[in-house]
Amino acid sequence: MRQELEKIKAEAANNLKMAECVDNLNNLKVKYLGKKGELTSVLRGMGKLSEEERPIIGQLANEIRDELNLILDKQLKVLKENELNTKLAEETIDVTLTGKDFAFGSKHPITKVIDETKQIFMGLGFEIAEGPEIETDYYNFEALNLPKDHPARDMQDSFYITPDVLLRTHTSPVQVRTMNKKAPAIPLKIICPGKVYRKDDDATHSPMFHQIEGLVIDKNIKMSDLKGVLLNFARQMFGTEREIRLRPSFFPFTEPSAEVDISCGLCEGKGCRACSHTGWLEILGSGMVHPNVLKFGGYDPNEVTGFAFGMGVERIAMLKYGINDLRLMYENDIRFLRQF
Repeated sequence: MRQELEKIKAEAANNLKMAECVDNLNNLKVKYLGKKGELTSVLRGMGKLSEEERPIIGQLANEIRDELNLILDKQLKVLKENELNTKLAEETIDVTLTGKDFAFGSKHPITKVIDETKQIFMGLGFEIAEGPEIETDYYNFEALNLPKDHPARDMQDSFYITPDVLLRTHTSPVQVRTMNKKAPAIPLKIICPGKVYRKDDDATHSPMFHQIEGLVIDKNIKMSDLKGVLLNFARQMFGTEREIRLRPSFFPFTEPSAEVDISCGLCEGKGCRACSHTGWLEILGSGMVHPNVLKFGGYDPNEVTGFAFGMGVERIAMLKYGINDLRLMYENDIRFLRQF
């Protein structure tokens, strides 16, 4: 039995020292030192020994067990240290390498124009008003003096969800909703920025685009007040040398109505290809609020008057930055966007 123990000791010690990983080492521990291991199997035969031999063999077995446990612990420490070193080597970061540059973005031209327009009008005492993009036919048309079957509705080819619900075609419904909330309080000075939807799609139109509309209601509001506000806006947005002109037009919700042009910045109003040799570029529509719209909003047209205006943000951006195709602003082309 002594020979068997010495043989197990020599074989186990050699195999434990040669273990290549922790799992392999644990398997060897079970093989030699486990409850059903080789060392235990030998010791079960001690009953066949004489009384004099048992303590000697028992002591030898314990010494072998202790020696093998020391070898196992030492090898386990070596293997874990090797695993840690390997992992650290694989995850090493060379801090001497040149770092990667961070890509800093910039505001989209549409966002820049919206933000700048807000700042200009807030500086004139206007408040920001918002409303739903899914609108009722009443607020989108009827409350703006556009009853059903009115021919002026053909100017706004719309996306209907149901016969009485649609994607708003302008931000004018926000004006009526705000009037309903504020009436009869005066003065009322708001601008309404937001997305609107029409079935248009070409170089100068998009099915979804952005508008900013403005509304002022107070006593004794006149057309000259409208012109003064718009001239102030044009000069802050495009430059102090710019001039504006008002041309008679028609909008169902204003009377009288006017298209507003700005003097061409390329030719200084002398005429060039950009302005079709007229010296002027159209930027927005405007007018005095129609008495019917004042009534729908809860105001008495005999007591107050008001003016309103509306501009396409994309149109302003195209004029401000010299963009010749509206679709460029929606194509996510990084070469285009980096210019802003």
